[in-house]
Amino acid sequence: MAITLYDATVPSFLQVLGATRGVLDKGMAYAREAGVDLQEVVKTPLCGDMLPFDFQVIQVAHHSLGALKGAQAGAFSPRGANGEDYAALQALVVEAEAELKTWTPEAVNALEGRDVMFSFGDFRMPFVAEDFLLSFSLPNFYFHATTAYDILRMKGAPLGKRDFMGQVRLKVA
Repeated sequence: MAITLYDATVPSFLQVLGATRGVLDKGMAYAREAGVDLQEVVKTPLCGDMLPFDFQVIQVAHHSLGALKGAQAGAFSPRGANGEDYAALQALVVEAEAELKTWTPEAVNALEGRDVMFSFGDFRMPFVAEDFLLSFSLPNFYFHATTAYDILRMKGAPLGKRDFMGQVRLKVA
């Protein structure tokens, strides 16, 4: 069985976006119950030299839906935080998940072979779309989802591995 670019990206993006949505919901419920300031959570880094929670959540959306849009446009740049509060971060994940569901296998697979330029200031990295998605955006996507999860765990949210993994794709009988 051949695996397409769509198969290698979109289902995993959707799985982890759904899990991140659930993690954020549990984090909010915990914060309200425990009296944890959600704005403090938004500005919390995992450690001193890392970017805070808001950046991590934004990158989950940006390295999934945003990566596909970047591959389609031929250009991708990091997106920073814009003062989003916790609720806005939740909405960003919900919106990314909903819009990602509209991408068809044909649209994603048609990206193969296209040039994509990653840029950050004057720094540039040229890719073809499949290498950009598989070797750059997917690892970034998982890194930022893990870091956001870890920050909520660090703050005391009762999260476990199943929360991070979300709905796995089981064999259909």
